[in-house]
Amino acid sequence: MRFMFADHTLDIDLRELKRGAIPVPVEPQVFDLLTYLVKNRDRVVTKDDLLGAIWGGRIVADSTLASRINAVRKAVGDSGEEQKLIRTIARRGIRFVGDVELRPADKRAREVTTPNGKEYSARVAIPQSERRGIAVLPFVNMSGEADQEYFSDGMSEDIIFALSKLRWFFVIARNSSFTYKGKSVHIKQIGEELGVGYVVEGSVRKEAGRVRITVQLNDVATGSHVWAERYDRELADVFAVQDEITEAIVAAIEPQLYRAEHRRARRKPPENLDAWDLVMRALVHFWRVTREDHRQAQELLEQAIAIDPNYAQALAVLAVSHTFGAHMGWESAATATPIAERAGLAAVQYDGEDPWSHLALACAHAWRGRIEDSVAAYETALRLNPNFSLALGCYGTMLSYTGRWREGAEAAHPRCASRHVSSPRSTMASPPLPPSPKATIARRSGCPASSCGSTVISWWGIAC
Repeated sequence: MRFMFADHTLDIDLRELKRGAIPVPVEPQVFDLLTYLVKNRDRVVTKDDLLGAIWGGRIVADSTLASRINAVRKAVGDSGEEQKLIRTIARRGIRFVGDVELRPADKRAREVTTPNGKEYSARVAIPQSERRGIAVLPFVNMSGEADQEYFSDGMSEDIIFALSKLRWFFVIARNSSFTYKGKSVHIKQIGEELGVGYVVEGSVRKEAGRVRITVQLNDVATGSHVWAERYDRELADVFAVQDEITEAIVAAIEPQLYRAEHRRARRKPPENLDAWDLVMRALVHFWRVTREDHRQAQELLEQAIAIDPNYAQALAVLAVSHTFGAHMGWESAATATPIAERAGLAAVQYDGEDPWSHLALACAHAWRGRIEDSVAAYETALRLNPNFSLALGCYGTMLSYTGRWREGAEAAHPRCASRHVSSPRSTMASPPLPPSPKATIARRSGCPASSCGSTVISWWGIAC
């Protein structure tokens, strides 16, 4: 169904808003709010209506609600002063007052404008079969006690759950991977049967109040170990130990996956690179944090977007790269910020469940001066992946920026000891935010510099 009003087209099926023939990038929540207002245009919509329909009954600040309504007005060329389409009814609520014409859904092929201003025919977003898959096999119980199976199985299940938050890979469900429990099967056979590129396997040994867990990440194509580690812990609190080790394992595995994918992409001839390969190559340059590397990363990301304009991951990394470039003075903020905003909005539109998409939007909001929206976007990214360390560092800094120093320090500090989950090199964690005269705090965390490679959490001096 399409709603036509004031030279705008709101396509519910495609989740797309156009002004004339030009797509208008909008956040998913803003799109939902506009849709709700248009569908309920025959009545005044109250604050309680909006909280129930858009926020699922959760209480939000009046300033947040006002910010979302302003975003809807801006998307359709309206304002709080003019109120041509969205009118505020004093002490009652708001109402969509524009003339609306209903038309059937548009089934024709669409054109998508990428952040660099070029137009390409849109494709379906990258299918799961083209993403690299991971299977986590049941961990082997080496204790020889049948009643300890729950612990080894629980470790595997927790790792499956944590890895499933990495939107860049797909993780085989427990029911499929646990069919190999107690069986000796070569990883190449497992890879072929489950359609995955990587297999995680391990073992658990418990004795005298201690537990030893060994884990290894295997490349199906080569049959080789990509990474292996051993964890020894006192077993005082079973669930606490499981949570701690799961977080450590996932934090170690994620960058190893990116490294392995980069090596695989480098072996391909340039003419055979797909969008995924280009993003994997771009990430290596992205984390090197130099002007030339970010320029190369942006070129590779633009190529990936040209292949698949709906590729949320490429759009998200491109947005963060541009805002970081503006922060470092490598490019003009006046040029970088609009590109980053378009890319961030598109990333959220194409994959609203990817933490990187919301990180990108948070950075763009910050450079636009929309600090509350930026904080909300960081919180969404961390809700989707609580172990997203780059977002944690940026979020901590943004909280400090708003005067919430203690919360900012608590957000950034706990992850200092573990390397940045989404960074293969752990060299970039400066949130790409605009400079501010308030940026005067300087604080050091409690962990030694050697433990995390002197990673700078913030250009304000929050470092370890």
